[in-house]
Amino acid sequence: MPLPITIPTTELWDPVERRFYDVKGQTITLEHSLVSLSKWESKWKIHFIGNKEVTNKQMLDYFRCMTIEKNVDPLLYSCLTTEQVTEILRYIDDSMTATFFSKSEDDAANQTDNRPVTSELIYYWMFASGISKECEKWHLNRLITLIHVTSEENKPRKKRSESERMAHHRALLKARRAKRRKH
Repeated sequence: MPLPITIPTTELWDPVERRFYDVKGQTITLEHSLVSLSKWESKWKIHFIGNKEVTNKQMLDYFRCMTIEKNVDPLLYSCLTTEQVTEILRYIDDSMTATFFSKSEDDAANQTDNRPVTSELIYYWMFASGISKECEKWHLNRLITLIHVTSEENKPRKKRSESERMAHHRALLKARRAKRRKH
């Protein structure tokens, strides 16, 4: 689900040029997706997810990469209010799903051999899981959750021990006998 943000017309001061600029207001629609991530990483050549060294300039540029509309004035992103930036960051962090994992499953899913999680790695996970390319426009956290669910569901099921198989077999026999007695 994309996030609409309305930025009013704003006057910006350029200290170098020593003049004001009028930036025309606009409603932009942001989408935190694999496509957005890929655009940003191809420009900056660094990973975004989990990178604590992303600068404010780089974060504003990520917002630009998230924008669905074309030909948006780059100065518009400098007009975002603190509240709007907070709203965008909350949107980026939102799970966008009702699915949750136990702590041990979550920890296991986050193990990537200390490799940074990049768009290419997520594309690999997506395709290896048989997930359609159409999902690259999903909210990124929802896509990663789907990849995690697919991985968990595709794991081989734990085999029952001999005693568990025997107990299951006894329970089935007992249920069948009880059913026959009723007839």
